[in-house]
Amino acid sequence: MSSTTGSRIVVTGATGNIGTSVVRLLSEDPDVGSVVGLARRAPEWSPPKTDWVTVDLSSEETDLAAEFTGASAVVHLAWAFQPTHDPAVTWRTNVLGSIRVFEAVAAAKVPTLVHTSSVGAYSPGPKDEAVDESWPTHGWPDAAYCREKAYLERALDTFERDHPEVRVVRMRPAFLFKRESASEQRRIFGGRFLPGPLVRPELLPFLPDIPGLRVQALHTDDAAKAYRLALHSDARGAFNLAAEPLVDAELLGELLGARPVRLPRTAARSAIAAAWGLHLLPASPHLFDAVLRLPLMDCTRARTELRWRPEHTANEVLEEFLKGLQQGAGADTEPMRGRKAG
Repeated sequence: MSSTTGSRIVVTGATGNIGTSVVRLLSEDPDVGSVVGLARRAPEWSPPKTDWVTVDLSSEETDLAAEFTGASAVVHLAWAFQPTHDPAVTWRTNVLGSIRVFEAVAAAKVPTLVHTSSVGAYSPGPKDEAVDESWPTHGWPDAAYCREKAYLERALDTFERDHPEVRVVRMRPAFLFKRESASEQRRIFGGRFLPGPLVRPELLPFLPDIPGLRVQALHTDDAAKAYRLALHSDARGAFNLAAEPLVDAELLGELLGARPVRLPRTAARSAIAAAWGLHLLPASPHLFDAVLRLPLMDCTRARTELRWRPEHTANEVLEEFLKGLQQGAGADTEPMRGRKAG
């Protein structure tokens, strides 16, 4: 057990998809003394031994070092996905805000930093075999999300060189879903006006089978368990996190009861680009390009060093998420609020 036992752990982005799972798990952990959740808006949700602090990471006036003083660890989860049409805005929050978090960790002498990277940080890779954590992390340069995640990997390289006294853990999860995240993720990727109840198998005449669309998924609660295990260990470095089986058109077709129909990449991308250009779809065509090139991840290191095992299969994760979409599921935080239609 590491020095985080009986500790004070600060979590940034504590009210989002990953944050709510991490905060809940840590608040129930007898080896954690207290949790401080940092978010732009304080929630109504009140888990045990948890205090909330309203913080905007994009603001240069925020004194993060003061919030981190006395902490045994900082878990950095905060991230803004929108506006996709103005990457300068997300850069200020995601990159400059994260660098402020790293600097504050060093200034406050926090011994452990757990940073949320992503499969999106990886350079394009194979779809027929899995890569480990040594695969290059240069992202897909056209997609702001990947570009920002990759830049922070380089920033952490420099941080670890300059601050060897800080134990740095980089989590690289696959796509994260849970029932409560359904409404938030519908708004982020599908738009405010996509009605959740329409996401029903019987309404799908066919399922687009796009070359290269083979990805991995993971239940957010399973990801949170990996964060907890990392906090209670001496582990350093990067960890891939994903569940089996792979998510492709065949699996989705079985799940939705829809027949996969081959659709060229160019046709799918043109449709997404048109919707994005008209501000009907928040997810950009550049992110679509990146998803088709993401490598598959080998999670052996998390299994052997953290003793981590996901409890949910990818099938179960997607089934739970789809039900959440249909029901307008959410949680008692501003980012996670439930709503069936925008």
